[in-house]
Amino acid sequence: MDEQAPDKKIDTREGMDKWLSTFLKLVGLELVLSVIFISLGYISGNQYFRGVGIGLLIAWVTGALAYFVVRKRA
Repeated sequence: MDEQAPDKKIDTREGMDKWLSTFLKLVGLELVLSVIFISLGYISGNQYFRGVGIGLLIAWVTGALAYFVVRKRA
């Protein structure tokens, strides 16, 4: 009887921790992809790849800031 019914709401703290964990993984993926694209752009001399890498880097910084703000409030 200790099991949670599927229709009941998940505890706010538990749901927030799961959300933050998933968000942190996505932010990490953005960082890795940005490094790959920036490196690929410099190796191949392709400005397009460098631009994609810079865009992902900007997204990473924005996501990291959002993560820390939400984490601080939680």
